[in-house]
Amino acid sequence: MKKVFFLSDAHLGSLAIEHGRTQERRLVNFLDKIKHQADAIYLMGDMFDFWYEFKTVVPKGYTRFLGKISELTDMGVEVHFFIGNHDIWCHDYLTKECGVILHKEPLTTEIYGKEFYLAHGDGLGDPEVTFKVLRRMFHSTTLQKLFSMIHPRWSIAFGLQWAKHSRLKRQDGKEPPYMGEDKEHLVLWTKEYLKTHPDINYFIYGHRHIQLDLSLNDTTRMLILGDWINLFTYAVYDGENMFLENFIEGETIL
Repeated sequence: MKKVFFLSDAHLGSLAIEHGRTQERRLVNFLDKIKHQADAIYLMGDMFDFWYEFKTVVPKGYTRFLGKISELTDMGVEVHFFIGNHDIWCHDYLTKECGVILHKEPLTTEIYGKEFYLAHGDGLGDPEVTFKVLRRMFHSTTLQKLFSMIHPRWSIAFGLQWAKHSRLKRQDGKEPPYMGEDKEHLVLWTKEYLKTHPDINYFIYGHRHIQLDLSLNDTTRMLILGDWINLFTYAVYDGENMFLENFIEGETIL
């Protein structure tokens, strides 16, 4: 039986990441190593630090990554791409050119007989008013049309600078550490959701840039996938067991 892989938050192209080309190569090397083992790969959001598609223009760069996922889909591997809060503005380029299956909303799906709830994680339980307002603005089709009227020379540069500022304003450019079950917004939201959806076996999220594998009850686990900036983490499901792993290039045996 082939395996199913989950990873998120590479933030490719980030102006706040000094080792961007090395980071992209590491991600591509990982995808290359798993290509013959994978039945499906779920990219759980924020794979790009800023991605905005115009009708005939897409952002510069990412050729190694885009080429690799195109190779995977050509081989018959399902590649699922979830939008995050940094790459909301995906339309049809990735589906038509790279063959990915695009998800703009959380997905509940069955994988090898188990029920999965999959989402990037932004907007789930976060009480911060500023974030809610910005998220609503970013998802507004009217504002997207207005933004599309700005020349890509300025609009894409603006988006990358905005994303850089957002990252650098955090301490050391990193997300806050795990806050515990009683304070972590995604955990609190998931526990409430589980009350009305008890059949779900796995909740899998990105967004928080932390590694978390939390048992919610005897049949349900919640995973937060870390990132591909500092942690280089992923989850793998083989039909019986779920593991949260680190990819150490040259050492990890897949």
